[in-house]
Amino acid sequence: MVKFFVKILMAFCATTLVFSCTLTNSKPLLIEFSVDSSAIVFRNIDQAGLLQLKNAPAADSVFYDVLTVLQTPSEKDSLIKEMPVNGRITANDEGLVFVPEKPFVKGRDYLVITYLNSRFGNAEDIMKGKVHVSVKPLQKLLTR
Repeated sequence: MVKFFVKILMAFCATTLVFSCTLTNSKPLLIEFSVDSSAIVFRNIDQAGLLQLKNAPAADSVFYDVLTVLQTPSEKDSLIKEMPVNGRITANDEGLVFVPEKPFVKGRDYLVITYLNSRFGNAEDIMKGKVHVSVKPLQKLLTR
């Protein structure tokens, strides 16, 4: 009889865990150029993570560890590898803003790699046993 109640309790806990993980109000991270295409804007950042970034010292390298912008080579420059784009990152109430040192080139592709809102896995991955050992970064290709 006790084993029966233990099984029911474990099933209830597992169900609660799955639903609590899947019913969060987390929106996907938005990565896009600003209206005038002079910066890259990151929105829908997890509130706890955004608060930590806002409280980090401006000279801290934490921004540059979670975010990388690369300029991809054009078709005629196929032998050249991707080049990092240097710039300044600032945090505001809505998210992060990356402003490059030199303006973005019109018609050029930029690869954004970020660990913002990254997780080891979601509830479905946990249930299927597909949780990763490391966090996978989010990658997005933006064309100016």
